[in-house]
This record gives sequence, C-alpha cells and structure tokens, in this order.
Amino acid sequence: MDHNGPLSFARKVLPQMTEQVVSKDENTGDSVQRLKRNAVGTFGVIFMAVATAAPITAMVGNVPIAVGLGNGSHAPAGYLVATIVLGLFAIGYATMAKHITATGAFYGFISHGLGRIVGMASGLIITMAYIVFEGSLIGIFSYFFADFAATQFGITVPWLAPAILMLVLNCILTYFDVNLTAKVLGVFLITEIFMLSLGALAVLFRGGNPETGFAVAETLNPIGAFTPAAGVVGASAGIGLFFAFWSWVGFESTAMYGEESKDPKKIIPRATMISVLGVGIFYVFVSWMAIAGAGPQKAVEMAQDSATAGNIFFDPVQATYGDWAITLFKLLLVTGSFACGMAFHNCASRYLYAMGREGLSTGLQKTLGATHPTHGSPYIASFVQTGITLVLILLFFFAGMDPYVHLYGLLAILGTMAILIVQSLCAFAVIAYFHFHKNHPSSAHWFKTFTAPLLGGIGMLYVVYLLWVHKDTAAGAASGTLLFKMTPWIVVGLFVLGGAMALYFKLRDPRRYAMIGRVMYEDTEVRD
Repeated sequence: MDHNGPLSFARKVLPQMTEQVVSKDENTGDSVQRLKRNAVGTFGVIFMAVATAAPITAMVGNVPIAVGLGNGSHAPAGYLVATIVLGLFAIGYATMAKHITATGAFYGFISHGLGRIVGMASGLIITMAYIVFEGSLIGIFSYFFADFAATQFGITVPWLAPAILMLVLNCILTYFDVNLTAKVLGVFLITEIFMLSLGALAVLFRGGNPETGFAVAETLNPIGAFTPAAGVVGASAGIGLFFAFWSWVGFESTAMYGEESKDPKKIIPRATMISVLGVGIFYVFVSWMAIAGAGPQKAVEMAQDSATAGNIFFDPVQATYGDWAITLFKLLLVTGSFACGMAFHNCASRYLYAMGREGLSTGLQKTLGATHPTHGSPYIASFVQTGITLVLILLFFFAGMDPYVHLYGLLAILGTMAILIVQSLCAFAVIAYFHFHKNHPSSAHWFKTFTAPLLGGIGMLYVVYLLWVHKDTAAGAASGTLLFKMTPWIVVGLFVLGGAMALYFKLRDPRRYAMIGRVMYEDTEVRD
C-alpha cells in the first residue's frame, strides 16, 4: 500500500452507518489525503509537544507573575497542583488515544464522545486557539529578539522584522517532512532545558538562600497554592494557579501527530504521559529552586518590579557561572520562544488540515485537506496559517501595539480561554465515550476513564473561572483594548457558529454530517 500518496481513509462512523458512508464515499470518488506515515517516533512527538509548552518562556515569563501577583512563594505548589490536575486529565486522554488516532485530536475525541455538534463547535474554537498562539509567540519572540540585539550589539531592531523572519521560517520548516521539524525543535528544547537546569542545580548544590535554605514547607505545601502572596495588595492565588496552568498549554498536541507516528497506539499515550508528568516535575523543581535561591520573601519583592522579576532566574546563573551564562540564557529565550511558535504553527496547520479534509466542502478538501505529494505535510494549510498570522502581525504593528504586552498577551489569553474550555469538554467526552456509549468495554475503567477525567475536567473548568475572574490582571496594560473586551465573545461566537454549521449539515446534508470528526488513521485497533 502506498502510504505517501492520496487515498481514502477508513472513515469510522457509528457502527450502523459505517457501510453506508463508505459506500457513498466510494461512489462520489471523494478521497482524503493523508499525512506522511511512520515519520516520527516517541522522542519526536515529545519534543514537539513539550516545545509548545516552551519551558524557558513559561518559567521566566510566568513564574515571576505567579510569585509577584499570585500565590507568592507558594508558586511551586501551584505548579504541583497543576501537575496533578493535568495528569488526571492525561490519563483519560491517553486511554482514548489508544482507540482514536486523528490529526484533529480534540475535534475527533469530542465528536465521538459528546456528539458531532459539540465536536464541530469545539473544533472551530480549538483551531482558532492554535492559530492565534503562533501570533502570540511571534510577539514574545520579537520582544526577546529586539532586546537581545539591543543589549548585546547595541542595535535597534523594529519588532516587525524578527516577526516576519520567524513566520517565514515556520512556514518553510512545516513545508517539509515533520521529522525535520522534530529535529529542530529537539535541539532548541534540549538547550533551553539545559539552561534552566544549570540555574536550578546551582541553587541546589549551593544549598539555597543562606538564611532560609530550601523553605520546603513554605514553597511546596499544596494548600499554599490557594493562598495569596502575604503582604501583597491585590494578590490572588487564582492568578498564580492560572499562570501555572497556562505554562502547559500545548502538551495535548501529542495526539495530533498520531497519524505521522510509527506506532500511534503506543507512542501517543506514552508521549502524552511523559510530557505532562515530565514537564510538571521539571516546572516544580525549577520554580522551587528559583525561590529557594533568592529566599521566599526576597523572591516576592523582586517579582513586584518588572525590571528585577527575571533575576530570580538570572542571579543564580550569573553568580555561579558568570556573565557569559546570562548572555546564553537570553539567547535561549529567543530560540525557546521560536521553538514554541514553530510547534504551534504545526498544530494550527494540522487542525486546519483536519477540518478541511473531511469533505464538509469539496473545495476545502482539495485545498486545506491536501498533503504534499513528497513530504506528506499539510503544506496548503500551512500557507493559509502563515497568511492569517501575517495579517494579525501587520494589524498589531500598524496599530502601534507592543509585541509583548499586546500581541503576546492578548492573543495568549484568547487562545488559552478557548483551549481550556475544549480540554474540559474533552475530559467529559472520554467519560461519555467509554461509559455512556459503551465503546471498548475492555478499556473502560472506574479510575482511568471515569474518575480521573472527571476530576481533571472539573479542575480545568475551575481554571477557566480563574481566567474569567482575573482576566484584567492577566492582560495588564492591554486590558483596555477592544480585542480584550471582545475575547469572550469571540470564543462563544465561534463555538455557536461551529455548532450551527454541524446542525445545518445534519438537516440539509446527512452524509456530510456523518463525516464530522470521523476521518481517522485506519489502524483503529490497539496493538499488543
């Protein structure tokens, strides 16, 4: 069988409809082009998933905010709580990934668990989330790039220049085999983890702050995650927890690469759990060492001022290794944000491809749903994603907005709100799929497919609530903009539009409706 060219997928719909839909598909001559099979292994999937979490950006960008405005010195406890909640979610998510392998991961999972209408609605807002996340990361990349050029070389760089550079590189790399992207991301990811580890280990071997030591009880007690920073006016534990969860956005992208992996039924569940727990343990350790190095009280004081907030990471590195390490650290902030943006470009391209290939529109199937004849990449979807992001960048630039405060901050909040809602729905879809629809009884389990996703889903709904309550603080100086005020309406509006589209197909074109979320990798059985 030719695994690289166009061919029909096994389109798994409800059991009683399978033969009918396949027969109709063959009569119309519709075909679905697939992504390149067996292109990436376990480590490649992990690299791409963890790159979307951007460890160095998450730590240096989010931890100081959590410390200064959130749960103070208990910020590492917030990351511990997030690890537990997301770990529970991942257990059910990974179990479902053993039976459903589709590039549109959330879209396919929710369509099977909660129905096609909710699935299409979720697919629309999750696609939007990944689309804007690339723009968001291009914003922070441009900020870090311009700062590095100014501090190291005395060169003033308009932020539009590095923004366009990153966008072009993302498009070029996505055009080729996904394995190339995995290798590039792997190099960047290893270097940024190495840099964060250098700082954390410096504190660990030095013994922490001379006066407070490691302050284990004060920083790692899970109860403290729900306690506002002591003595800080306006501090809220909710801010700390929200920024902790925000640091994981993108880990779920493991399932997107199922069709391109060498053994998806084993690789994707394994990569998902390794990504969630590995990133979680790393985040807890690094944030703990950052606070231990400065001392709990001093860390909170430093985090209050944006000019010194990053020093809870920079100071131990500089004191232990010298100025060269700070230069390297700042360079890796540039490459780390680039890696994250590139990973999100891949995610967005694959969601656009997944939505386009299902035949909901013949034109979309032949364009967005097309793959490169040689590389097996979603190259047209990638071009479309590049065009959309270019428009966003130009709009922000010519409106005189800041790449960090506005482009990064506003688009990250918009995308995070959407993705957390969809993650919650996906958790409940796992329960419905195994326990209400009675699919794969041998995999149904009281904890793995019911209790764990239930607790994980409730936990993420709580984070959505935290985002809503503290959205002004999260947006900072950008909270007065029109885009910020429209953010919840954009998410709700797209969700309603997606549901309305599915309902339209249900009433006017049952064949198209039957295909929603049903195009999958044809090997649907779990391999031993």
